[in-house]
Amino acid sequence: MTFSFARFLGALVALVAWVTPLDAQRWQVQYFYDRNKSSLAIGDLSFASAVRGVAVGSIHEGSRQRPVALVTSDGGAHWQLVPLKEEPLSLFFLNENIGWMVTEKGLWQTTEAGKSWTKMPRVPGQIFRVYFKDEKNGWAAGARKTVLETHDGGQQWTRVAAAAEQPGTVESSAYEWIAFATPQLGVITGWNRPPERAFTPQLPAWIDPEAALHHREWPHLGLSLETHDGGKTWKSASASVFGQVTHIRFGPPGAGLGLVEFSETFQYPSEVYRIKWPAGGNERIYRDKQFAVTDVSVTPDGTGYLSGIVVAGELRSVVPGRVRVLKSRDFSTWTDIEVDYRAVANRTTMAAADDHDIWLATDNGMILKLEQQNTIPSP
Repeated sequence: MTFSFARFLGALVALVAWVTPLDAQRWQVQYFYDRNKSSLAIGDLSFASAVRGVAVGSIHEGSRQRPVALVTSDGGAHWQLVPLKEEPLSLFFLNENIGWMVTEKGLWQTTEAGKSWTKMPRVPGQIFRVYFKDEKNGWAAGARKTVLETHDGGQQWTRVAAAAEQPGTVESSAYEWIAFATPQLGVITGWNRPPERAFTPQLPAWIDPEAALHHREWPHLGLSLETHDGGKTWKSASASVFGQVTHIRFGPPGAGLGLVEFSETFQYPSEVYRIKWPAGGNERIYRDKQFAVTDVSVTPDGTGYLSGIVVAGELRSVVPGRVRVLKSRDFSTWTDIEVDYRAVANRTTMAAADDHDIWLATDNGMILKLEQQNTIPSP
């Protein structure tokens, strides 16, 4: 048999196409804050459309700390650094232009896609997060059993009485997450944690790692509020749980994901649950001792994503790990998506504008976008 280079090349192309599918995806770096003697910790990320996005965090320069926002109007191809006046905690965007930013000292609003911010009237109490279903009606969740509602775009707030009905002391209780599966079905989650015992003070893990490894996680009260009428009324519930619900994301009906994170010494760093709203109920669908999930996302077509870090040591908060992202269309079989090798962090956060435009930010100043990898060039 004579050698045929054309036949050999055809076989090689077929092999490459089989090993690396044409629809392979990869997380590629769009922005990386890489400057001497300073670092950027991104705390939250939001994309209201495929072109307009905002990330917020703080630049650390020695003992100095400067709050900043990163703003893009071209899908992340370019990012503008915008100074902020207060330390940001979280973001919520209603559409491309209108959004709210919760800070350590209050609430700010933008009508220019994050390029400028205006401080709103004082909110009664310290809040951590807001959610608006339209320009006028929204809710805020915060410390001391605080859940508030507004019907004038955040100019005035009133307390949701059901939030204060939960057991546990006010001083050690808080609500931290708000999510709606449909315009009518919503949930607010929180916790009640008894104060640490006076005779066992806890130092940061990096100062006393041995003590941190022997610090046992105790069960506490998980708090929740549910509405089935668009927030007109709320029903409270509580249960003794380990860990803390840190994220809930909803996609199409029945395709919700909830994330529970645990302390350093718990057997698993995190667990992910499927939330079957509006039918009700939930089931654990993922956990891995070597993968600390720090965010979940569900796109409009029902595809689920888990992002976090590969556990690099016994103390997850001390040693940054390689960023890892998993994807699933059925919430049962999870596959890895390639991530740029430079992406290491302690925490990640995701934002999805639609089924195809998805971003990820790390707490060490990196923003990545999920891109298609066409391995076989067009003829």
